[in-house]
Amino acid sequence: MFFFNKFIAKIIFFNLIFPSIFSFASVTVNDISRLNPIEVDSVFVPTQIIEIQDKIKKTSSIISIGGGRYSMGGQTATEHALQIDMRKMNNIIFLDEKAKKITVQAGIRWRDIQTAIDQKNLSLKIMQTYSNFTVGGSLSVNAHGRYVNQGPIIHSVDSIKMVLADGSLVICSPTQNKELFYGAIGGYGALGVIVEATLHLTENSKVERFVQEISVEKYKDYFFSAVKSDANAVFHNGDFIFPEFKKIRAITWSNTTKPLTIKDRLIPKDLKYLLQPITISSISSIPKGSQVRNMLEPKLYSKPKVVWRNYEASYDVAELEPLFRYPNTYVLQEYFIPVKNFEKFVPLMKKTFDDFQVNVINVSVRHALPDTGSLMSWAREEVFSFVVYYKQGLKKQEKEKVGRWTRKLIDHALSLNGTYYLPYQIHATNAQFMMAYPSYKEFFSLKEKVDPHNRFRNKLLDRYYLPAKILEKNP
Repeated sequence: MFFFNKFIAKIIFFNLIFPSIFSFASVTVNDISRLNPIEVDSVFVPTQIIEIQDKIKKTSSIISIGGGRYSMGGQTATEHALQIDMRKMNNIIFLDEKAKKITVQAGIRWRDIQTAIDQKNLSLKIMQTYSNFTVGGSLSVNAHGRYVNQGPIIHSVDSIKMVLADGSLVICSPTQNKELFYGAIGGYGALGVIVEATLHLTENSKVERFVQEISVEKYKDYFFSAVKSDANAVFHNGDFIFPEFKKIRAITWSNTTKPLTIKDRLIPKDLKYLLQPITISSISSIPKGSQVRNMLEPKLYSKPKVVWRNYEASYDVAELEPLFRYPNTYVLQEYFIPVKNFEKFVPLMKKTFDDFQVNVINVSVRHALPDTGSLMSWAREEVFSFVVYYKQGLKKQEKEKVGRWTRKLIDHALSLNGTYYLPYQIHATNAQFMMAYPSYKEFFSLKEKVDPHNRFRNKLLDRYYLPAKILEKNP
């Protein structure tokens, strides 16, 4: 028994030191919401492109791809798959300071890029608000952030490298293998494994916060006249003031030469977040919790704040993480509405929340320029996005209720020529999916071409990647 235990200990030791040598058998993986436990046959942890190529060539397994696992509907896994866990592919390949470009492995987290480029006084051109996600995951969902006059992350991507279903390595850009480029970004791992990316950078700068409460009716005009037209504006989002949804707290960060109020260049990694989780748990649990929030937030924003751009871009999701995810959890949804229909969506959204008694914690508004390139574009025209953060139960009937009001909101978005975001719970009907993403046929045709045996799969693809005649006959 001693020698057996010693042998097992050696295996564990080498597995930790050289994770790509071994695959973990029969593992249950989940995402941040804890709503989607999925048992995969094994998890493979590569560190180099060649390892991924060899693994794909030497196995006939179905394959799913995982990064930070912040998608919330099973988009990173499916049952009985070989899951490729990309998080050890986290190196910077090359930084070109003069051209303001950086090439990285796809499993690197945005925070690690920020740490490196901040030393050169450079900043990422586009990323999502929180820095914990992996680059490959963000590209796969075509993420966006609060950047003024930007939009989907595809606008900041110079090129990518992908490993396809036959193990081949291809370089994709807007001019080289562009069909794959525009299919893979926003393609949820359907076409292959994004293994490297070259991204555009910009200068770091000091930014100052400006906060103003605006009525919903005036918000759109305010945004276009005071934010979008301001060459100094860097970040912007608006938070609805609950429970009336009649006002928005508009928060803009603009370039400035004023002295810093916080000296740190990045948010410290070792911060202990306790107040925020307690506040989130409290306002979502007590009666009239939103009113408590409305009393606290004005004080939070009352003091002047000047920070580095990289500081404001280095948020940690730990500040959103609740104290517990049982018996309830906290989930995101997002809807994209053409700017001309902004005011029309707000009352439809509020009525849905009221009718279904949704425990909404926050609704944030952001802006995005059109993305007419990616096949699965969520911004085919200029849009405002509505990011909904809410609390839900884990019981079957509670999950079903979420599905009902989600489909109601999707209907409202579609009625205004908008769409919904795919990284979250998979509640949309076939008809809603096809209407929201009308290029699905072209996308699925491309998948059939480069992945004819449907090796790359996840729960999102399992749900909608069907022969067109079946998908269209089953709304």
